[in-house]
Amino acid sequence: MDFKFIVYEKSEGIATITLNRPEALNAFSKEVVSEVLQALEDIRSDESVRVVILTGAGEKAFSAGADIKAMIGMNASKARELSLMGEKLCLALENLEKPVIAALNGYALGGGLEVAMSCDLRIASENSRMGQTEINIGLIPGWGGTQRLTRLVGRTKAKEMVFTGKMIDAKTAEQLGIVNMVVPADKFREAVRQFALELASKAPVAIKVAKALIDKGAEIGLDSALALEREGFGVVASTEDLQEGVNAFTEKRKPVFKGK
Repeated sequence: MDFKFIVYEKSEGIATITLNRPEALNAFSKEVVSEVLQALEDIRSDESVRVVILTGAGEKAFSAGADIKAMIGMNASKARELSLMGEKLCLALENLEKPVIAALNGYALGGGLEVAMSCDLRIASENSRMGQTEINIGLIPGWGGTQRLTRLVGRTKAKEMVFTGKMIDAKTAEQLGIVNMVVPADKFREAVRQFALELASKAPVAIKVAKALIDKGAEIGLDSALALEREGFGVVASTEDLQEGVNAFTEKRKPVFKGK
């Protein structure tokens, strides 16, 4: 697949999508979103891919958000189109049946943070800075930021971040639960790769079911969520991977999961 605005690579069960507009701090344009969606569709149908990494080119930014130049002269209709475009991307990441890691190598601002929050896990370089900065140009988050940020950090802190538009550093983001871990800049790429390899070694069906249960269960009552978990437990229990895991445990060896 040939792309102009992203770099798409697959190796060792890991698909890496790199936003490749470093001169624009990897801002999301219509073309960038379209290419990422194409890559995700390929990933969806490729059983060899077990984990996805989404990151940005260069050392300055994961993504500074939506392309502000595209907002010049924007009216309500165009704004809704822009919002729907971002929602489509975020939902595609969220609904992918494989774990997605956002590797935050610098600024993750506005739509960039919103896209990162749509991923399952976030690993940040220690030099990362992030925030919902839309208020600074008279706008609000439009790609799910008012909703996903609130679910991650709580209503009061989300209001503070959205109302002020201030950036926070990586350590603060970790303390708030926005990112899973922070690593030194010089070890960042390798740390992300090693974490992805660890996930790629796990049972794919179990991860797929666990992801769905966690995401769906967070939005419904406990009784309904537990019922879903029972069903999911039964599904995973019927897989060949479970038997491989049990056998590997008793034989004191590392399991080799096949996703069956």
